[in-house]
Amino acid sequence: MNEKTEELRDIFTDVTDGEETVTESQENTRGSLERDERSDEERLESVVTQMRERYGFETALSTEELIEVARAFYDGTSDEAVADELGVDPDEVFEARLSLHLFDEDDADEVDLAAIRDRDEDDATLADEYDVSEEQIRRYRRVAQAEDQSRTANDRYRDEFDSILADAELTGRMTTDVREDGLEDATEGMETDVDF
Repeated sequence: MNEKTEELRDIFTDVTDGEETVTESQENTRGSLERDERSDEERLESVVTQMRERYGFETALSTEELIEVARAFYDGTSDEAVADELGVDPDEVFEARLSLHLFDEDDADEVDLAAIRDRDEDDATLADEYDVSEEQIRRYRRVAQAEDQSRTANDRYRDEFDSILADAELTGRMTTDVREDGLEDATEGMETDVDF
C-alpha cells in the first residue's frame, strides 16, 4: 500500500469505529409479483375487517355474508338475488355493497353523480329536476358518497377486491381457455365421424 491508500484506510477505520469492512448480509426479499401466502378467503376477510374498522359501517350481515356480497358483485349477481340467497332485504345488500366500495355505472345510470354530489337542494327538488323518485335520488347520493370514500382511500379496498376476485376469475378463464385450445390443437384434423 502506498501512503495515500494507508491514509484513506485509517480514515475509513476511524469513521467506521474500527471495522475493517462494511458489508451487510443480503436477504432474498420477495418482489411485488410474489403471490400472497394467504388464501383468497383469508385475504377477503382481512379487507372486510379493515373496512369495518375504518368506516364503522353498521350492518346485520356477518363478515362471511359481506364476502358473499363482494363475490356476487364480481360475478354480476343482482342485489335482489343476493338478498334472496342471504334472506335479507335488497336494500341491505345495496348498502353493504356500497359500504365495501363496490359500485358500477349501473348504480347511477340516470344522473351525473358529479352534478348532484355537492348540491344542497333537498331530495324532492332533485327528484323533480332529474325526473326520478326521491328514493332514487337518495340511492344516487349514497353511491356518490361511496365513490368519494373510495377515492379518499385511493381506491385501495376496491383494488384489493379486484386483485382477489377479478384476478381469480381471469385466472380461471385463462386456464379454461388454455385447456380448450390445447385440446383443440390436439384433435385438429382427426376423424370424428367413426362407425364401429
